[in-house]
Amino acid sequence: MDIKITRTADTILMVRPRDFGYNEETGVDNEFQHKPDMEPEFINKKANEEFNAMVAGLREKGVTVLILEPPISREVTTPDAIFPNNWFSTEHDGTILTYPMMAKNRKAERRLLEVEKLLNENGYTIRNCINVGRLDEPEKFLEGTGSMIIDHVDEVVYAARSERCDPDQFDNFIRLRFYPRGILFDTKSSSGKPIYHTNVMMSLGEKYAVICSACIPDENQRGLVLTTLKKSFDVMEISMEQMENHFCGNILEVRNQKSRSFIVMSKTAEAGFTNDQKEFLRQYGEILSFDLSTIEKIGGGSARCMMAEIFSIREKGFC
Repeated sequence: MDIKITRTADTILMVRPRDFGYNEETGVDNEFQHKPDMEPEFINKKANEEFNAMVAGLREKGVTVLILEPPISREVTTPDAIFPNNWFSTEHDGTILTYPMMAKNRKAERRLLEVEKLLNENGYTIRNCINVGRLDEPEKFLEGTGSMIIDHVDEVVYAARSERCDPDQFDNFIRLRFYPRGILFDTKSSSGKPIYHTNVMMSLGEKYAVICSACIPDENQRGLVLTTLKKSFDVMEISMEQMENHFCGNILEVRNQKSRSFIVMSKTAEAGFTNDQKEFLRQYGEILSFDLSTIEKIGGGSARCMMAEIFSIREKGFC
């Protein structure tokens, strides 16, 4: 079977929020989170409204959105379940990978059998299910496509070192999937801390890259990242302020079933881009922006974090 390798997906999986709220465990290193001044019930209601509007907006444009519903059991609270791309990813050969999560209460988000069932029911071919590292990994974490930005075409993986991206685990992933090249680099926020997830400071589309290279303090590392990107992408720089206050790095290009491209982001991100930057992006796809203000403020993640890309082949006859 011939497999067409693409950098963008025409199907995404999203997880409907049930327990969404401020996560004390992830707040330790996620500087994008803010403690709420609202009641939990109101927060969850707003998060569901934002989630539903985003799903409806994507589907209106013809993007296939699969929804993983909350589990029936309420034994464990999962405030960050709305961000599924951290615990699993898919590859073009039909492989699903799951990852070791840093926060204990995020480990319960891993529902591999339910994801596999959802994909099978919708006609997607699943050939392998692989766990990266140990299921009960105590210290070496790698949080999926939050920690790693994967160029599936050039087979290069970019990752910012942090508590959620351990170098040994990153190397483990590279070897496990036979990627020829992994580029690991250090970052520093305006407060001096590492950026908690790579996908808040850079994004790859089919033909362009958005990056906040200013947060890579080492000149050699920064040069390597930019030089490698410029071999295949039209690169657009964003500022520290755009990254930290507007989530301009947390965007994702997706396609609909007619291969039309859309660049998905929050209203906050759209407002943060300059007019020239938005014109740059429109060369590559229509901008789709959604009000995710509650999810961003309290969860510390934006549009890209909410979407797990499905690269698996879909059988004919499903639509």
